[in-house]
Amino acid sequence: MDKEEIQENINSSKTEDDQLDDKTVENDVEAQKSEDKNSEAEKNVDEKLTPEQELETLKDKLARTFAEMENQRRRFEKEKEDAYEYGGYSFAKEALNLLDNLERSKAALENDDKLKDTEALKKIIDHLDIINNDMLSIFKKNNIDPIKSINEKLDPNLHQAMMEVEDDTKEPGTIVQEIQKGFMMKERLLRPSLVGVSKKKVKDVEQKEQIDEKNQ
Repeated sequence: MDKEEIQENINSSKTEDDQLDDKTVENDVEAQKSEDKNSEAEKNVDEKLTPEQELETLKDKLARTFAEMENQRRRFEKEKEDAYEYGGYSFAKEALNLLDNLERSKAALENDDKLKDTEALKKIIDHLDIINNDMLSIFKKNNIDPIKSINEKLDPNLHQAMMEVEDDTKEPGTIVQEIQKGFMMKERLLRPSLVGVSKKKVKDVEQKEQIDEKNQ
């Protein structure tokens, strides 16, 4: 390739680059024109609004602002009420462990062969009962109440069945044993009651199934 051809290629390349640059500039100019047109169109729309329309627009914006402020106020009030009503929720839940420990201590002492039927055991149990009742009284003043369980129908929202007990004197699903007492704090569950529920005796169930088969 001689010098003239090389120079010609260089000139051709420059020409293509110049054309590309010119095209880019043209596109930028067109884009700017388009933005200017849109901006001008928006201004024209605003200018076309009558005073009444502008007033209605302002009223609408003001109403939306007030609605948003009211929603924020209600959320704040709800959070404040929850904080006031259930501020001691975690503390109350932890405090239930004290009641559990009192119950366990009482049961352990009553089952101690060396202490059974002694005056010392009677005095200790009396003191534990006083402490237990005082704690329940404090809970009551703070809207913390035990959940009713014995002879109640099992409620999955309040009770947790841990075992089944054969008992023909009760309807199946009736709570006949309370393993751990549950508590409510107003309308909020602190913890469910752990319970045992009744079921029909196996023999009775088998007999009923046999009778049903014969009737079929």
